[in-house]
Amino acid sequence: MYATNYHRASSVDEAVKLLSDTDEGKYVSGGMTLIATMKQRLASPSDLVDLRHIPSIKGIRVDGRRVTIGAATTHAEVASSAAIRAVCPALCDLAGMIGDPHVRHMGTIGGSVANNDPAADYPSAMLALNATIVTDRRQIAADDFFRGLFETALGGAELITSIAFDAPERAGYAKFPNPASRYAMTGVFVAKGAGGVRVAVTGAGANGVFRLGAMEQALAANWLPEAVAGVTVDPDELLSDLHATAEYRANLIKVMAKRAVAAA
Repeated sequence: MYATNYHRASSVDEAVKLLSDTDEGKYVSGGMTLIATMKQRLASPSDLVDLRHIPSIKGIRVDGRRVTIGAATTHAEVASSAAIRAVCPALCDLAGMIGDPHVRHMGTIGGSVANNDPAADYPSAMLALNATIVTDRRQIAADDFFRGLFETALGGAELITSIAFDAPERAGYAKFPNPASRYAMTGVFVAKGAGGVRVAVTGAGANGVFRLGAMEQALAANWLPEAVAGVTVDPDELLSDLHATAEYRANLIKVMAKRAVAAA
């Protein structure tokens, strides 16, 4: 790895100040993506600001159907949360599918959302659940947060502090994982709540995570797995790589959507 300076922050304000004072610094929490890219010399931040010792951005709170998850909460903590499972089991199931036990015990929900990997699981949940991304400066609707491959609305030293959403009436998630990395080659999160039906797809979009309006309309009219059978998925907007063609992913979206609705 390249030489870098390490800083341990004990509060959000301290973390923001530390990063603001660096040339090309980065926040690090679980480090599941950043440390790996540094080892491969694909990233060379001048400084690392460690967020793992900030108590205020950890933990899970459920008030009625309002769920708030601290950004530094690990995937394993989300997967095993009885409070979340009582109101939104689909999110626990999603978290339990991420990577392997090591990744789930180190990786954090805030880190995943901030990185916005096009094959990550959490971004689809954020869109489908109409979540709010809370930072040290503002609140950002998920629809406005994800802006493309590895791109988000975050600016400068802005730091995600928590994720919040109202648990839907029903929700489900299904993915076709890469057998090696367990990233989603295609994953679909469906949710039905007071605001209607929302369907978000990860691992398949050429521009990252996206909502599928035609499928939302079909499921709003008939909440059954069979309802998505007649939906046309345009492969022109999908990713094609060594793992799967765009046409194959178009079919996977329908298959995963059926499974997600059945799970819900």
